[in-house]
Amino acid sequence: MTARRVAILLTAVLVVYLWLLTGRAFILLRSGDAVAVVLGVAILVLPVLGLWMVVATWRFGARTAALGERLAGEGGLPDSSELPRAPSGRVEREAADAWFEEWRREVEESPTDWRAWFRLAHAYDLAGDRRRAREAMRRAVDLAD
Repeated sequence: MTARRVAILLTAVLVVYLWLLTGRAFILLRSGDAVAVVLGVAILVLPVLGLWMVVATWRFGARTAALGERLAGEGGLPDSSELPRAPSGRVEREAADAWFEEWRREVEESPTDWRAWFRLAHAYDLAGDRRRAREAMRRAVDLAD
């Protein structure tokens, strides 16, 4: 199963959960009991936040995919296929760190180039630093706009 299909499936499950949670919140609101009404209002916040997070995540994913396709069309995607890998399939740490330095230097030389930030995000991901990979990809998306 592809990553996109898994994401769609998980999003559908989350939407159903948020719908059911909203229904429970309205049951509490209609009860008339003061404590239940307050709890119902508090519960309504969760579906709103959940929906916002789903929409923001899908928008980010779509924009990232579009940038990846654009960069691939330009022939600028980084090729990590030659990096040595552990038996698990992950790139060996030393190789990932050395490869990362190459892309970090590119960003230092061209800090306003979204392509450099995209490649740096990929290098962060290979090095196992997902948080910084997302930050770098957000920067790439912002610069590409």
